[in-house]
Amino acid sequence: MKSIVKLLAVAQIVFLTAAPALALDDTPANRAEQADNYLRAVPPQSLLKEMTTKIAATMPESQRDAFITLMTKNMDISALTDLMRDSMIKNFTADELKALADFYGSPVGKSAVAKMGNYMADAMPRLVVELQKARALTLQQMNAQ
Repeated sequence: MKSIVKLLAVAQIVFLTAAPALALDDTPANRAEQADNYLRAVPPQSLLKEMTTKIAATMPESQRDAFITLMTKNMDISALTDLMRDSMIKNFTADELKALADFYGSPVGKSAVAKMGNYMADAMPRLVVELQKARALTLQQMNAQ
């Protein structure tokens, strides 16, 4: 029993000292590589399709197909991809980007992404209302000062 405890203690020390060595160097090149991995796991085209479909569902049925067709035609996927990539590289470390890509590339992550459109469609209208109420109250209070 004592040898097992010693072995576990040694294993823990080795793991704790080796863990930082497993971290990616937080360089622009590593951030870019991990952002690209993320974009492969969560393609912007898929996000746009999901978002467009959810927005179209709020419109009269007679306008949905035209809306989806025109949004798909008019959205510059290359520009969208570039702005997402640039923003990820600017705001996340290489390790964070790797974790995001690993998660969203996993079966659980893919399942979560598939539900994100429904989540956003459910939450956004109410979120906008709450933000507008808070903004109005804040401006009212600022003007009273």
